[in-house]
Amino acid sequence: MRSYLYVPGDQPDRLAKCLERGADYVILDLEDAVPPNRKQEGREISGAWIAENSASAHKIWVRVNNSDDLVADLNAVITAPIVGLLFPKCENVEQLAALDLIISNIERKLGIPERSITVSALVETAEGILNAREIARAPRVSRMQIGEYDLKADMSVELGPDEKEFLYARSYVVLCSAAAGINPPIAPVGTDFKDLEAFRQSTIEHARMGYFGRTCIHPAQVAIVNEVFTPSAEVLAEAQDMIDRYDAQGGGVLTDAKGRLLDEAVIRSARRVVSLGKSL
Repeated sequence: MRSYLYVPGDQPDRLAKCLERGADYVILDLEDAVPPNRKQEGREISGAWIAENSASAHKIWVRVNNSDDLVADLNAVITAPIVGLLFPKCENVEQLAALDLIISNIERKLGIPERSITVSALVETAEGILNAREIARAPRVSRMQIGEYDLKADMSVELGPDEKEFLYARSYVVLCSAAAGINPPIAPVGTDFKDLEAFRQSTIEHARMGYFGRTCIHPAQVAIVNEVFTPSAEVLAEAQDMIDRYDAQGGGVLTDAKGRLLDEAVIRSARRVVSLGKSL
């Protein structure tokens, strides 16, 4: 899906409205958004909210802490079959194997179908980027993300206007995801929620690179993400026409209505666009 809206896990007033903000998913954040002295309160509030909104569990993710708080986080928030967990500071498959074991035990205890809860691996260090190929193939991992602000600090880089300093890392995560056969990675947050035009352009650039969907820290960003990652009626019609022409001929190589070459690879992309349009 397209949009993922972060919500602090310790703020009931924000949680009460988050499902009405237009995002495809909400992410209850128990990590950076919750101060250390409120972690337990955040767990209690988030766990109770998830239990109360179990009918919307298919729209809920939780970002847990990759720390000594991990087990407590998992036991608190897996009160319903939520979509998945954002696992921050992910650096290697050993961390994910341990996470898989803990989740499996909770699923069995609650009677939740095995492996129903997926993981989005949030890589935020140089080591995590270099291990992305293995991380993408780890248990439960359905997609990856880059925590670019932490990565920037870890690599001691300063981003220029074109942000080319992160071109390799961004492309490598896309490549690793495709090779592993998991979902495309999710584009990172944009912290300046007042400059919506810059956010739009950045979202478009990530989409061109092979990302699908983006995390949002403010409701105003949600509509932009949904728009960018929703095929227009014109694009859908063009893709369907390509497919119809190709299928009518029974495959092979031909041209579309504009005289452009069509082959199996082009049609595969067209089918993906049409499938996306039907799912939204």
